[in-house]
Amino acid sequence: MENNDFLSIKNWAPDDRPREKLMNKGINSLSDAELIAILIGNGTKNESAVNLAKKMLSVVNNNLNELAKLNLSDLKKTKGIGDAKAITIMAAMELGRRRKLSDIIEKKKITSSRDIFELFSAKIGDLPHEEFWIILLNRSNTIIDYHKISQGGISGTVIDIRLILKEAIEKLASALIICHNHPSGNIKPSDADIQITKKLKEAGLYMEINLLDHVVVSDNSFYSFADEGIF
Repeated sequence: MENNDFLSIKNWAPDDRPREKLMNKGINSLSDAELIAILIGNGTKNESAVNLAKKMLSVVNNNLNELAKLNLSDLKKTKGIGDAKAITIMAAMELGRRRKLSDIIEKKKITSSRDIFELFSAKIGDLPHEEFWIILLNRSNTIIDYHKISQGGISGTVIDIRLILKEAIEKLASALIICHNHPSGNIKPSDADIQITKKLKEAGLYMEINLLDHVVVSDNSFYSFADEGIF
Protein backbone atom coordinates (compact mmCIF):
# COMPACT_ATOMS: atom_id res chain seq x y z
CA MET A 1 0.00 0.00 0.00
CA GLU A 2 1.24 3.51 -0.73
CA ASN A 3 2.56 5.65 2.08
CA ASN A 4 -0.47 7.66 3.20
CA ASP A 5 1.74 10.28 4.85
CA PHE A 6 2.34 11.90 1.46
CA LEU A 7 -1.10 11.47 -0.06
CA SER A 8 -4.09 13.76 0.24
CA ILE A 9 -6.66 12.11 2.50
CA LYS A 10 -9.16 12.08 -0.38
CA ASN A 11 -6.80 9.72 -2.21
CA TRP A 12 -6.62 7.24 0.67
CA ALA A 13 -8.55 4.00 0.73
CA PRO A 14 -12.00 4.73 2.26
CA ASP A 15 -11.27 2.67 5.40
CA ASP A 16 -8.18 4.78 6.07
CA ARG A 17 -9.89 8.18 5.86
CA PRO A 18 -10.66 9.54 9.36
CA ARG A 19 -14.14 10.87 8.54
CA GLU A 20 -15.23 7.73 6.72
CA LYS A 21 -13.66 5.58 9.42
CA LEU A 22 -15.67 7.47 12.06
CA MET A 23 -18.93 6.97 10.14
CA ASN A 24 -18.31 3.30 9.41
CA LYS A 25 -16.61 2.11 12.59
CA GLY A 26 -17.49 4.71 15.25
CA ILE A 27 -15.52 7.49 16.86
CA ASN A 28 -13.72 5.14 19.27
CA SER A 29 -11.95 3.52 16.33
CA LEU A 30 -9.97 6.70 15.63
CA SER A 31 -6.54 7.43 17.07
CA ASP A 32 -5.73 10.79 18.65
CA ALA A 33 -3.89 11.76 15.46
CA GLU A 34 -6.91 10.89 13.32
CA LEU A 35 -9.24 12.94 15.53
CA ILE A 36 -6.89 15.93 15.32
CA ALA A 37 -6.64 15.41 11.54
CA ILE A 38 -10.42 15.89 11.31
CA LEU A 39 -9.98 19.21 13.11
CA ILE A 40 -7.12 20.22 10.84
CA GLY A 41 -9.16 19.35 7.76
CA ASN A 42 -6.48 19.56 5.08
CA GLY A 43 -2.83 18.67 4.95
CA THR A 44 -0.14 20.33 2.88
CA LYS A 45 1.21 19.55 -0.57
CA ASN A 46 3.64 17.02 0.87
CA GLU A 47 1.91 15.74 4.01
CA SER A 48 -1.53 14.52 4.97
CA ALA A 49 -3.53 16.03 7.83
CA VAL A 50 -2.93 12.82 9.82
CA ASN A 51 0.81 13.15 9.44
CA LEU A 52 0.67 16.80 10.51
CA ALA A 53 -1.30 15.70 13.57
CA LYS A 54 1.28 13.01 14.36
CA LYS A 55 4.07 15.57 14.16
CA MET A 56 2.19 17.91 16.47
CA LEU A 57 1.57 15.13 18.98
CA SER A 58 5.21 14.06 18.87
CA VAL A 59 6.17 17.52 20.19
CA VAL A 60 4.22 16.77 23.40
CA ASN A 61 5.13 13.06 23.56
CA ASN A 62 1.59 12.12 22.48
CA ASN A 63 0.16 13.65 25.65
CA LEU A 64 -3.16 15.43 25.08
CA ASN A 65 -2.89 17.27 28.41
CA GLU A 66 0.38 18.77 27.23
CA LEU A 67 -1.14 19.60 23.85
CA ALA A 68 -3.88 21.55 25.62
CA LYS A 69 -1.21 23.75 27.23
CA LEU A 70 0.16 24.97 23.89
CA ASN A 71 -0.74 28.46 22.77
CA LEU A 72 -1.24 29.71 19.23
CA SER A 73 2.45 30.33 18.63
CA ASP A 74 3.43 26.92 20.00
CA LEU A 75 0.99 25.09 17.73
CA LYS A 76 2.16 27.00 14.67
CA LYS A 77 5.72 25.76 15.18
CA THR A 78 4.62 22.56 13.44
CA LYS A 79 5.21 23.24 9.75
CA GLY A 80 1.90 23.27 7.92
CA ILE A 81 -0.13 24.52 10.89
CA GLY A 82 -1.31 28.09 10.40
CA ASP A 83 -3.65 30.35 12.33
CA ALA A 84 -6.88 28.64 11.26
CA LYS A 85 -5.73 25.12 12.09
CA ALA A 86 -4.15 26.19 15.39
CA ILE A 87 -7.26 28.11 16.45
CA THR A 88 -9.46 25.10 15.68
CA ILE A 89 -7.29 22.84 17.82
CA MET A 90 -7.26 25.35 20.69
CA ALA A 91 -11.05 25.63 20.53
CA ALA A 92 -11.41 21.83 20.69
CA MET A 93 -9.09 21.63 23.71
CA GLU A 94 -11.08 24.35 25.48
CA LEU A 95 -14.38 22.57 24.77
CA GLY A 96 -12.88 19.47 26.37
CA ARG A 97 -12.03 21.46 29.49
CA ARG A 98 -15.49 23.00 29.67
CA ARG A 99 -17.26 19.68 29.21
CA LYS A 100 -15.31 18.16 32.06
CA LEU A 101 -16.01 21.20 34.20
CA SER A 102 -19.74 21.07 33.43
CA ASP A 103 -19.93 17.43 34.47
CA ILE A 104 -18.33 18.23 37.83
CA ILE A 105 -20.35 21.40 38.50
CA GLU A 106 -23.54 19.34 38.29
CA LYS A 107 -22.53 17.66 41.55
CA LYS A 108 -22.78 21.10 43.21
CA LYS A 109 -21.71 19.95 46.68
CA ILE A 110 -18.10 19.93 47.92
CA THR A 111 -17.37 17.01 50.24
CA SER A 112 -13.59 16.64 50.01
CA SER A 113 -10.40 18.14 48.64
CA ARG A 114 -10.62 15.72 45.70
CA ASP A 115 -13.89 17.36 44.65
CA ILE A 116 -12.01 20.65 44.46
CA PHE A 117 -9.18 19.07 42.48
CA GLU A 118 -11.58 17.48 40.01
CA LEU A 119 -13.34 20.79 39.55
CA PHE A 120 -10.26 22.92 38.99
CA SER A 121 -7.88 20.51 37.31
CA ALA A 122 -10.38 20.65 34.45
CA LYS A 123 -10.41 24.45 34.53
CA ILE A 124 -6.85 25.55 35.28
CA GLY A 125 -4.70 22.44 35.81
CA ASP A 126 -2.99 22.57 32.43
CA LEU A 127 -2.72 26.33 31.94
CA PRO A 128 0.75 27.82 31.22
CA HIS A 129 0.10 30.69 33.69
CA GLU A 130 -1.22 30.97 37.24
CA GLU A 131 -4.86 31.70 38.00
CA PHE A 132 -6.41 32.17 41.43
CA TRP A 133 -10.06 31.17 41.96
CA ILE A 134 -12.55 31.12 44.82
CA ILE A 135 -15.54 28.85 45.43
CA LEU A 136 -18.37 30.34 47.48
CA LEU A 137 -20.52 27.95 49.52
CA ASN A 138 -23.59 28.02 51.75
CA ARG A 139 -23.89 26.33 55.15
CA SER A 140 -24.36 22.88 53.59
CA ASN A 141 -21.20 23.31 51.46
CA THR A 142 -23.25 23.58 48.28
CA ILE A 143 -21.66 25.78 45.63
CA ILE A 144 -23.24 29.22 45.31
CA ASP A 145 -20.78 30.52 42.76
CA TYR A 146 -17.12 30.52 41.74
CA HIS A 147 -14.94 33.29 40.35
CA LYS A 148 -11.46 33.95 39.03
CA ILE A 149 -9.88 36.53 41.32
CA SER A 150 -6.61 37.09 39.48
CA GLN A 151 -4.33 35.89 36.72
CA GLY A 152 -0.58 36.11 36.61
CA GLY A 153 2.48 34.67 34.95
CA ILE A 154 4.32 31.39 35.19
CA SER A 155 5.56 31.94 38.75
CA GLY A 156 2.78 33.82 40.53
CA THR A 157 -0.24 36.07 40.68
CA VAL A 158 -1.31 38.94 42.97
CA ILE A 159 -4.03 38.21 45.54
CA ASP A 160 -6.20 40.86 47.22
CA ILE A 161 -7.97 39.56 50.34
CA ARG A 162 -10.43 42.44 50.20
CA LEU A 163 -11.67 41.39 46.76
CA ILE A 164 -12.16 37.81 47.93
CA LEU A 165 -14.19 38.82 50.98
CA LYS A 166 -16.16 41.34 48.93
CA GLU A 167 -17.27 38.53 46.59
CA ALA A 168 -18.18 36.31 49.54
CA ILE A 169 -20.20 39.04 51.30
CA GLU A 170 -22.10 40.02 48.16
CA LYS A 171 -23.13 36.38 47.58
CA LEU A 172 -23.99 35.85 51.28
CA ALA A 173 -21.55 32.95 51.43
CA SER A 174 -21.03 31.12 54.71
CA ALA A 175 -17.76 29.53 53.60
CA LEU A 176 -15.23 29.70 50.82
CA ILE A 177 -12.46 27.67 49.26
CA ILE A 178 -9.52 29.11 47.37
CA CYS A 179 -7.66 27.36 44.60
CA HIS A 180 -4.81 28.14 42.25
CA ASN A 181 -2.60 26.26 39.84
CA HIS A 182 1.15 25.79 39.58
CA PRO A 183 2.10 25.62 35.88
CA SER A 184 5.44 24.02 36.82
CA GLY A 185 3.59 20.91 38.00
CA ASN A 186 5.18 21.25 41.47
CA ILE A 187 2.21 21.37 43.84
CA LYS A 188 4.18 22.26 46.97
CA PRO A 189 2.84 25.59 48.28
CA SER A 190 5.20 28.54 48.42
CA ASP A 191 5.75 30.68 51.51
CA ALA A 192 3.54 33.32 49.85
CA ASP A 193 0.77 30.71 49.40
CA ILE A 194 0.94 29.83 53.09
CA GLN A 195 0.91 33.46 54.22
CA ILE A 196 -2.08 34.47 52.07
CA THR A 197 -3.99 31.43 53.32
CA LYS A 198 -3.40 32.29 56.96
CA LYS A 199 -4.32 35.95 56.41
CA LEU A 200 -7.52 35.07 54.58
CA LYS A 201 -8.48 32.51 57.22
CA GLU A 202 -8.04 35.10 59.96
CA ALA A 203 -9.84 37.88 58.06
CA GLY A 204 -12.73 35.57 57.24
CA LEU A 205 -13.31 34.77 60.90
CA TYR A 206 -14.19 38.41 61.59
CA MET A 207 -16.82 38.25 58.85
CA GLU A 208 -18.07 34.80 59.92
CA ILE A 209 -16.97 33.39 56.58
CA ASN A 210 -15.01 30.20 57.08
CA LEU A 211 -12.09 29.37 54.80
CA LEU A 212 -12.44 25.60 54.37
CA ASP A 213 -9.42 24.86 52.20
CA HIS A 214 -6.77 26.13 49.83
CA VAL A 215 -5.95 23.68 47.05
CA VAL A 216 -2.97 23.91 44.72
CA VAL A 217 -3.55 21.97 41.50
CA SER A 218 -1.67 20.76 38.47
CA ASP A 219 -3.17 18.70 35.67
CA ASN A 220 -2.74 15.41 37.53
CA SER A 221 -2.15 16.08 41.24
CA PHE A 222 -3.05 18.48 44.03
CA TYR A 223 -2.09 19.75 47.49
CA SER A 224 -4.76 20.47 50.10
CA PHE A 225 -3.96 22.82 53.00
CA ALA A 226 -6.84 21.31 54.99
CA ASP A 227 -5.66 17.73 54.43
CA GLU A 228 -2.13 18.70 55.46
CA GLY A 229 -3.30 20.62 58.56
CA ILE A 230 -1.63 23.87 57.49
CA PHE A 231 -4.23 26.04 59.20
